[in-house]
Amino acid sequence: MTKRTSLKLTDERQLLFDKASEIVARDASDDPPRSDVIDAALTHLIESKANIEKVRGEVDPTTIQQVANTSVLGFRYRTRVEGRWR
Repeated sequence: MTKRTSLKLTDERQLLFDKASEIVARDASDDPPRSDVIDAALTHLIESKANIEKVRGEVDPTTIQQVANTSVLGFRYRTRVEGRWR
């Protein structure tokens, strides 16, 4: 991974930032900086993976897939996280 930090703000990415900002915001008047939104998303991704690994033997794989799969990340029968956007 390179250390570049410049992001081209396409209309789609701006919409994603807007939606994520609403989730991260403390209340309706809060407008968190993009860096906080990115940090929250990265932390959530890492902690979600750890949480799923923690319940591996307790929760059946189908339930994990139903709850954890998204349009960009998917869990395959307890084996690995798969990126779908590249």
